[in-house]
Amino acid sequence: MEDSSARLEARTVYFNRDFRDGHSSSAQGASKREETAQGFILNIQSGYTEGSLGFGVDALGMYGLKLDSSPADSNSGLLPSRGNDPRQSADQYAKLGLTGKVRYSRTVLKYGAMLPDMPLLKYNDGRLLPTLFHGVSLTSEEVRDLRFNLTRLDKYTARDSTDAQDIRVHCKNKRYACDTTADHFDTAGVDYRFNERLSAQYQVAKLENIYRQHFLGLVASQPLAVGSLSADLRLIKSDDIGRAHAGEIDHRAVSAMLGYSLGGHKVSAGWQRMYGDSAMPYLDGSNPYLVNYAQVNDFAAARERSWQLRYDYDFKALGVNGLSFFTRYISGDHVQVPGSLAEGKEWERDSELKYQVQAGTFKSLSLRLRNSTYRSNYEKFARDMDETRVIVSYNFSLW
Repeated sequence: MEDSSARLEARTVYFNRDFRDGHSSSAQGASKREETAQGFILNIQSGYTEGSLGFGVDALGMYGLKLDSSPADSNSGLLPSRGNDPRQSADQYAKLGLTGKVRYSRTVLKYGAMLPDMPLLKYNDGRLLPTLFHGVSLTSEEVRDLRFNLTRLDKYTARDSTDAQDIRVHCKNKRYACDTTADHFDTAGVDYRFNERLSAQYQVAKLENIYRQHFLGLVASQPLAVGSLSADLRLIKSDDIGRAHAGEIDHRAVSAMLGYSLGGHKVSAGWQRMYGDSAMPYLDGSNPYLVNYAQVNDFAAARERSWQLRYDYDFKALGVNGLSFFTRYISGDHVQVPGSLAEGKEWERDSELKYQVQAGTFKSLSLRLRNSTYRSNYEKFARDMDETRVIVSYNFSLW
């Protein structure tokens, strides 16, 4: 108990996605998704028992409550459906995850519920409650500046669900068949910090009988006489393996982001290219580790190439601590559209204004306003939309 901690986040989310393709009740679906919900995320981290071999138990408790929803505008991803009616959102839902852990020296073995944050498996936290994964992991930091990790996952609980499901490949825009499941997902990786300005990552992952993936990443920074430079390079290679339940997979991704910071300003430029005849595969309930992954789209379709311009500003430079802003524009082309010889094109524009209270009773209260616009020329697979999210979050420590 002496080394334990417990934190509670109260998160209120308003979500509005307005589809701009002119459809309302057609096969394309509803013309709008609009809901408001309240979420609570309790994260309890225990300490370890005394001795060279220490034992502990962590717990993740999540609860979601509907504040506003209508049948015509449901399915926003904030709330699960009620019973067998996909147009009715549940009034409330909850999920609990327990994790047993063992520590020896600087090596930790965990079994149970997890929120993995690795290049080839980053849990999704884009709605009310995060995706919860289930499995076993071993993490070792016995060597200075080197971190080694082994993970096997076999189940996940989606962000708007309470049921643990078999691990599966994501089927965005019908790139892969939905419900293509696997028995387990394995990863092994190393992170190495050369110095305070340069670090590298390598990871290999395998979704049984579906795909194998390799990742190599470099992150660097360099102070200048005026301002500073930053660079983020990511390489991913994917191939089908075993029985290839999702079909033939041949994919390579190269993505890079360069940035220049001066005072409160930061200007960044990103470039991303997909090679091969397949879109980038990744797990359902996760976020692809690409520099052009954005609020709505991932720009990871087969053969797609995309670029990004981004601007960030920290109002601390003007004496307003806690206030920040960013905007970005991403454009993609050369998309290989399934069943068509025409070149697919798409673009997305995002903006976010965020304020976090710095002191007083409501310290750690944050307010975020996000806005996004997405357009493409292949509506059969990707609908045009305007989106607004308002997120109010309050984090506080229970002990």
